[in-house]
Amino acid sequence: MQYPIVWADTVANLQTTVSRLHEIKGQADVAVLPEMFTTGFATNRPDLAEEIDGITITTLQQTANECDLMIVGSFICKEGDKLYNRGFFIKPGGEAVFVDKRHLYAHGGENTFFTAGTTKPIVEYKGVRFRLAICYDLRFPVWLRQDKNDLYDILLVSANWPQCRIAYWDILVPARAIENQCYIAAVNPIGEDDKGLHYNGHSVAYDSHLKPLVHFADDEEGTKIADFDIEALHHFREVLPLYRDAD
Repeated sequence: MQYPIVWADTVANLQTTVSRLHEIKGQADVAVLPEMFTTGFATNRPDLAEEIDGITITTLQQTANECDLMIVGSFICKEGDKLYNRGFFIKPGGEAVFVDKRHLYAHGGENTFFTAGTTKPIVEYKGVRFRLAICYDLRFPVWLRQDKNDLYDILLVSANWPQCRIAYWDILVPARAIENQCYIAAVNPIGEDDKGLHYNGHSVAYDSHLKPLVHFADDEEGTKIADFDIEALHHFREVLPLYRDAD
């Protein structure tokens, strides 16, 4: 789902997102949202932080049930006296798995605002195994490298990646798919933030042969559905088991 984020307006962004999710009810299994989809990439707004049982997660749990979707993205989370850029996998039935962004973007002040994550769960849904990378995590291949004894099938990327560095995004996204012999779906917003940075999207999904299953053009708004053939991925890994040679 590639669309503009209204700066620092949680209610407006939730309304837009819920409406878009209902539009794909019955058509998809998983929906991927941009990083900090309710606020934009706000690194100096503790007033925007929510607890786990706040409006964002409770709204998405209800929507996951109504639309029979697993919903993935990130939001600003408060836990005790710490703040996190917290990723989530929310399954129908209310089950949620959380993963905090590991690599905090110091150039944007993120490291002084958030606490870095330490876990990297693999989440299984409908027989498919998923990992989540949150924006800047995409630059760090060791963090995303598969354990050859515990593989994942699809790497999801939830991002706020500005146009001025989009050339790196266009290379890093397929690179992570190549080295992990996995599928990848990477989602980025469009529009402006409060600092004047422009976001031009380039959301994309690739199969393990780097065939683009869906691709968004510059500043294109909308929703696209990628169909992943998991049996074909597993066959590819059997025929060419490169992951067994990993360090």
